[in-house]
Amino acid sequence: MSKANKKILVAIADDHKLLRNALARLVNSFENYSVLFEADNGKDFRNHVMQHQVPDIVLLDVNMPEIDGFETTQWLQKNYPFIKVLVLSMMSDERSIIKMFRLGAKGYLLKNTEPEELRVALDSVMNKNVYLSEYISAKLVSGLNQNADKDATEIVLNEKEREFLRWTCTELSYKEISEKMYVSARTVDDYRQALFAKLNVHSRVGLVMYAIKNGIVEV
Repeated sequence: MSKANKKILVAIADDHKLLRNALARLVNSFENYSVLFEADNGKDFRNHVMQHQVPDIVLLDVNMPEIDGFETTQWLQKNYPFIKVLVLSMMSDERSIIKMFRLGAKGYLLKNTEPEELRVALDSVMNKNVYLSEYISAKLVSGLNQNADKDATEIVLNEKEREFLRWTCTELSYKEISEKMYVSARTVDDYRQALFAKLNVHSRVGLVMYAIKNGIVEV
């Protein structure tokens, strides 16, 4: 088989067997994609990888027994950073999304996504290294797409704004960030609103994505 026609190998890690099996059938129906293995949880996934079953991309649930998606993504980033993580979860809260991207995930989908969007997401993660579902983008990072291709040099951030962005990429609350920066909660709110306007984003996830894309924090 020529390199151009080489299959992209996909692993699926989800503790719901029926969903996992259905996903495997769907992915195998996509041209150029093939499921390498299925795993019940993060521990099972690790065992497969350490037995030299190394996929190009993993469809990863967040909420799994034994070892969850957070810990699995962190382990991959440390040991197999070339394996791309596309999250497939029912969890749509900002904290989970931020944490998964901060740990190294390249995309995030909800489990009620349409089959065609899954195909688009796989292609996007493989070719562009990032994907956010339309639902999550609309809910949490409205305006991110308009800013995605903008050269970072077009936007000048002062050091306090950059420091605030770095703290925003942690799990600290805004109140805790104000304490870390030795400023008032009102000042932190001013930083946030100023950056929303400057970066054309409308949520904390948008700030995090900007910081990651432009190298203000490392993942």
